[in-house]
Amino acid sequence: MSTYEIRSGSRAAFIAGLRELADFLTANPSVLVPRNASFGVFVDAADSTARREGAEHVAAPLGVPVEDLGEGYYDARRAFGPIAYSVVAIPPKEQQ
Repeated sequence: MSTYEIRSGSRAAFIAGLRELADFLTANPSVLVPRNASFGVFVDAADSTARREGAEHVAAPLGVPVEDLGEGYYDARRAFGPIAYSVVAIPPKEQQ
């Protein structure tokens, strides 16, 4: 059985922060916004199979495929307008 670790945060705090940001930007139209933004969840695992399994676990509810970038790197992302939600799996430093 493969083992992976998903580096994720507090769901409630993240969603509350997004709402707070949206409310702030709505109330302050003079504040510039970025052209694009991205949020990501990272997957750590010692072997490539586990990294892919972890990335697929996160990507499945997003409804997007995992892309093999080669050399043990995996990526999946879903766009919400100019904002992307991504999952990234990278090999341990000694394998990079």
